[in-house]
Amino acid sequence: MKPIAFLAIVLLALPAFAQDKPAPAPEAAKPEATKSEAVKEAVKPAPTKSAASKKAGRRWNEDARHCLEKASNTEVIKCAEEYL
Repeated sequence: MKPIAFLAIVLLALPAFAQDKPAPAPEAAKPEATKSEAVKEAVKPAPTKSAASKKAGRRWNEDARHCLEKASNTEVIKCAEEYL
């Protein structure tokens, strides 16, 4: 019975793999960047990491109920994001 089920699954899945992949959309021609724009992009400072991403480990298994005692919704959200 198992070989028959496997064969049926394979036969039903084959048409999905036989389809052509869609062609990627052609990119629009980009205007040439001026020299000042190229310099600005090269001098951009590296993005700084947020306080939550600096934490070494994930805290998803810890209790975050103390965040519910914050005054506003935004404070509760900021506090709880550390535990995601």
